[in-house]
Amino acid sequence: MKRFTARAAGVAIGLAALAAAHHAAAQNESGWVTLVNDSSMGEWDNVGSANWTMVDDGLVANKLEGKDPAYLVSKVPYGDFEIRAEFYTDADANSGIFIRCDNAKVIDAKNCYEVNIFDKRPDPTYGTGAIVDVAKVDPMPKAADRWNTYEITAKGPKLTVVLNGEKTVEVEDNKHASGPIALQYGSGLVKFRKVQIRPL
Repeated sequence: MKRFTARAAGVAIGLAALAAAHHAAAQNESGWVTLVNDSSMGEWDNVGSANWTMVDDGLVANKLEGKDPAYLVSKVPYGDFEIRAEFYTDADANSGIFIRCDNAKVIDAKNCYEVNIFDKRPDPTYGTGAIVDVAKVDPMPKAADRWNTYEITAKGPKLTVVLNGEKTVEVEDNKHASGPIALQYGSGLVKFRKVQIRPL
């Protein structure tokens, strides 16, 4: 009985390893790397203090200690890439996806490109769908109270943002060439269900 159990366990482990290898090969073939999914937060560095936790439908933050925004910062820098990110916010949320950050410890719109998620921003031209201080939106789309998808492409100086299938900005800017990406929590309710990146 013990021999059969051990053999069965060995077969199960072998099948699991084969499935994992097949999954990795499929991921490599498509080129997409999953940073966040609906069951795993992935590995990030924390800057600031927010209560990032996994819930039934993804990664959520809804409480911030202190006044400054908090960030999850990728451990790997990226130069040219595509990002696909699914996110949910409430009407009071201030969030965003920061790309090509110059300094992994200091995340802001001066050191990175900030693809904004901020329906109530006082200056809506740099609100949701915009790249703060680089590319305006007019009119500003609203993202609150539903799941949304950002598609962000950075290739050389060309930056393109697509929100729910609609291009919001396309601009050329060469201030930041490479660096980690970061997910922001500033206020309100913020969730990320899936975040994937594909180096170009």
